[in-house]
Amino acid sequence: MNTLFDFPEFFTINIGQYVESFIKWLIHNYDFFFDAIKEGVLWFLLHARSVFMWFPWVGVIIIVFILGWKLISWKSGVTFAGLLFLIGAMGLWDEMMLTLSVVLVAVVIACLIGVPLGILIAYNSRFGAMVKPVLDAMQTMPSFVYLIPAIMLFGLGSVPAVFATVIYSTPPAIRLTSLAIKGVSKEMVEAGNAFGSTKWQILTKIELPQAFPTIMMGINQTTMMAMAMVVISSMIGAKGLGLNVLQAINRIDIGMGFEAGISIVFLAITIDRITQGIADKYKFPK
Repeated sequence: MNTLFDFPEFFTINIGQYVESFIKWLIHNYDFFFDAIKEGVLWFLLHARSVFMWFPWVGVIIIVFILGWKLISWKSGVTFAGLLFLIGAMGLWDEMMLTLSVVLVAVVIACLIGVPLGILIAYNSRFGAMVKPVLDAMQTMPSFVYLIPAIMLFGLGSVPAVFATVIYSTPPAIRLTSLAIKGVSKEMVEAGNAFGSTKWQILTKIELPQAFPTIMMGINQTTMMAMAMVVISSMIGAKGLGLNVLQAINRIDIGMGFEAGISIVFLAITIDRITQGIADKYKFPK
């Protein structure tokens, strides 16, 4: 053995076994907690899914057209409506609705976690220094890895898919919210203090309105990363367009894979442009 080129086994550390032991300890001691989370997320997901599946396809297309028209231009409205119509024409309307329900639930949970955490980091630099390495790990860890603890904690199905998606997509909301709050004009904050405003009033009346466009960009990026998890989440039971892609891979069905894949692209483009339009439409003067 060449000790200069082969790492010595003496220094080998099996970190994975400690992580596995920790996850098993959580399951053994706090299974009631994770069961409660599972039931809550499942309730939210089933209700969101029922609303999406109940809504008429014509109504969805009209709403998307109006949003695109009012937020950007009538041409954009026609384009977005046309993209959704093409998804329906390919016979994937129900799958698109199922995908939207999972993405919506994951994004709502990610924002409920990410925006308050981003505000806290903006106010507390020491806490931010501790959270930053965690966010780096969440963004650089291969997304497949999140499926393992998700399955162990919640089993198979849509709930672990939402859990894995939330972990993967939350960092942009946290980072951009923190950046947005820190970027608010100091003069405006000082003016609020001079008029005797409380910290809560400064946050809600000055900082959040000024930071809104950047926060919306964070929500936009969170949504796009949630869309990126659609196919991966299908591996543990999430239904929708991702499942069609997975089935196409298993069957080596090029046509099916293309239709499902391009439908995900169309849906992502529509969501991306609409959320960007909201951020641009409601900018507050500096």
